[in-house]
Amino acid sequence: MLEPAYQADVVVVGAGVAGLAAAHRLTSAGVTTAVLEAAPYVGGRMSTEKVDGFRLDRIGQLLNTSYPQLALSPGLDALVLRPFAPGVLLHNDGRHFRAGAPAHGGSARSALHVVRALTSAPRPPLPRPSSLTRAAVPRPSAPDSSVPRSSAAPFFEGPPSGRRGIGAPLRLRTALGRIAATPVERLLSRPESTAREALAARGLPARTVDGFLRPLLAALLCDPELTTSSRCADLALHSFVSGRLCLPEGGAEVLPELLARTLPPGTVHTGVRVTSVSTTAVTTAEHGVIRCRAVLVATDARAAAELLPGLRVPDFHPVTVVHHTTDEPPETGGYLLLDADRGGPVAHTSVVSRVDPARAPAGRALVSSTVLGVPPADVDTAARRHLSRLYGTSTARWETLAVHHTPDAVPAMRPPHDPRRPVRLLAGLYVCGDHRDTSTVQGALHSAHRAAAAILGDLSAGRPMHHADPAPTTPRAAA
Repeated sequence: MLEPAYQADVVVVGAGVAGLAAAHRLTSAGVTTAVLEAAPYVGGRMSTEKVDGFRLDRIGQLLNTSYPQLALSPGLDALVLRPFAPGVLLHNDGRHFRAGAPAHGGSARSALHVVRALTSAPRPPLPRPSSLTRAAVPRPSAPDSSVPRSSAAPFFEGPPSGRRGIGAPLRLRTALGRIAATPVERLLSRPESTAREALAARGLPARTVDGFLRPLLAALLCDPELTTSSRCADLALHSFVSGRLCLPEGGAEVLPELLARTLPPGTVHTGVRVTSVSTTAVTTAEHGVIRCRAVLVATDARAAAELLPGLRVPDFHPVTVVHHTTDEPPETGGYLLLDADRGGPVAHTSVVSRVDPARAPAGRALVSSTVLGVPPADVDTAARRHLSRLYGTSTARWETLAVHHTPDAVPAMRPPHDPRRPVRLLAGLYVCGDHRDTSTVQGALHSAHRAAAAILGDLSAGRPMHHADPAPTTPRAAA
């Protein structure tokens, strides 16, 4: 029998959220697709370790209910988002302050009239939420935007401003209100600098930046020094004031597993290592050459550059997540707690089982804490001391479940940064992932949408999708 000209229309290399989301769009359009993953499981960095009934995320990347692609990506209809309590909880000078809860109802402009800024006074302990609700994923009106349009401005209760009075909080309120009301494309066209330089240039006092925006952006971007592009920082703040920080119910792995499970049977193949690619074939270590009409490389940035020499590899922000359990959880409600003092290695922490009870067995609490940058030698001991101060309670009886360190956790987005980096390298060769967009789950999904659209456009236009080469070669690829 004669060998067919190709064995699939498109081969997707990598079964992270970007590759799986692109495969959904391709198969939905009737394009036969094979997804090849070197690991024995799907998800890439969005993985969850299971220990004694606990579900422990390796990176703990935050999601937002306002991410458009969570609603627009096929296969995620069953995704359940568990929201944190509105806004965040700040630890500053030994006290807790609530900040950033969205005002309800009305436009960003009208919401500014109900925003309050109080003086920095001690707050009583926050009550434990009586129940946790499921957050419906919104359906935004602009499907191709990286972030949604805003519908609310933030609410502040005593953000640390370094002095009494409302001048600094009012300036902060106004700045965030302007970001909330600014269309995404205008944010992307602003002059670019680092986030810290841009915030300083907008007239915000250094203590206001360090007391609220720096710890918030550190949590959103994994960049405590605010070296990220000011445009990307504005996008992150725009998203924050538009929705609620949240976690996928059951752990980070649920998102890629949902995508993989809802693809046609036989689409995803794990344990298959791709060694080279061309416009018409991939070579695998286990199964030889697989011929196709187009190849989409959807791996992390380093693996993509190995397959596509010349592709730029960004710097990365390292992330370490320390998971503890206790039967006496601290009383901070379902808030994300940020350290504004920089008094230890922990950038942010939360009693995750209050947000998502599915992550811990009955009678136990799961406390997950994130350390940004290079961790100290004994990160668990240092984190325990810091957490004791942040929560105002002893951590001596807390049990350590796991310490996950990921050196290449989040691609850096230092200026100049293009959040719409090309996904089409050649007719027949494409690339996607968070390193081609913004370094978030939203960015990964959006890049997948762009790559799938480019592939479908080339296929429908009849651009040269050559018959299979005798042997694949690795082309030089533009960054």
